[in-house]
Amino acid sequence: MFQVLSSSWALLLGIFMLMIGNGLQGTLLGLRGELEGFTTFQMSLVMSAYFVGFLFASRIAPTLIRRVGHIRVFAALGSTISAVLILYPTLTEPWAWMIGRVLIGFCFCGVYITSESWLNDAASNENRGKALSLYMITQMGAIILAQYLVVLGDVSGYVLFIIPSVLVSLSFAPILLSVRPVPAFETTKPLTLRRLIKTSPLACMGMLLLGGVFAAQFGMSAVYGTRVGLTVSEISIMVSSIYVMALFLQYPVGWLSDRMDRRLLIIILSLLGGAGALLSFLFPGHYWLIIVSAAVVGGASNPLYALLIAYANDYLDRSDMAAASAGFLFINGVGAIAGPLILGWVMTSVSAEAYWLYVGGQLLALGVYGLWRMTRRKSLTPVSDTVSYAPILPSATPVAVELAQEVYFDAESDDTQGAKE
Repeated sequence: MFQVLSSSWALLLGIFMLMIGNGLQGTLLGLRGELEGFTTFQMSLVMSAYFVGFLFASRIAPTLIRRVGHIRVFAALGSTISAVLILYPTLTEPWAWMIGRVLIGFCFCGVYITSESWLNDAASNENRGKALSLYMITQMGAIILAQYLVVLGDVSGYVLFIIPSVLVSLSFAPILLSVRPVPAFETTKPLTLRRLIKTSPLACMGMLLLGGVFAAQFGMSAVYGTRVGLTVSEISIMVSSIYVMALFLQYPVGWLSDRMDRRLLIIILSLLGGAGALLSFLFPGHYWLIIVSAAVVGGASNPLYALLIAYANDYLDRSDMAAASAGFLFINGVGAIAGPLILGWVMTSVSAEAYWLYVGGQLLALGVYGLWRMTRRKSLTPVSDTVSYAPILPSATPVAVELAQEVYFDAESDDTQGAKE
């Protein structure tokens, strides 16, 4: 671990500052939108726009990198992020924020792809899993810290928008001055959706439903907090509790997934997260219960993303794993785009507390579908033959997912070699 940290500290430091900026802007826009008088549905459009840009960039950014190089793409996209963050409080119109969120979603995805390419190039077979873990911890830690920066300034002013802009600008220095250019890469052509769904219906359905859950956590949670009358500090604690529990449970879930039927674990986590969400819907008005619901949902839903990928890999040939991951990213992106729009309509039609009804409904639907799938197909892979779990975040780009696939390959090779010996 120390070897990975010593060789990649500059890259991880840059990513840490980038993620503070990204984690701060989602919560901050939810708070500022309330002050500007944006409706719940308008805010849902704003939050959905981020994932539109992110999904497009996952396909377009690799082409840009091949054409002009990693460094130029990183600098150009990072500069655009910094500029958009400054423009948010200047152009306080829903249409302007929607355009800004599309741009920021596109740029952050491109920046992640670039930095993850550097990380993958610097990692070896021996330390790739540790590098991926450090990368995930860095991202989650930054998002958690970002929630507490919200209380340091006035949401109605400019300072809180300047802070992430400055951090994004400063993140260039450690990355661009220390990393070396990596060779141009080719992205893997995804499997057809028909074949992907046939191979693992549960993983595909899970990716679609989780996309909506993740979008609700990342952007709409602050909108919910403002609508039910929570203070800025209360909202920051609520949002941070989602990611604290997500980080804490990644590795226990990973340990369990390598030792039991993964479908059963998927069902347990889904039903647990759904039940936790419904507590705040059925018993509204209790702040401590909101924190419990946020923590349970975050802890259950975030590890599910990596768990679904690992489960699908159990049914895929090694040559198809990277291609399948691209398809899963697309399915998850569609769910993330639709999620805030559906949630905004539900919150407007029912009440703000329906936020938990939507999140809980998504997770319970996944659990029920998993139960049904267990009656349709028996497990074909013994627990001892399953691929290893690799921690990965729902915000993963194609490069990060393929990096996780390399971890699966390395673990499989080590197990095969150990069996021979």
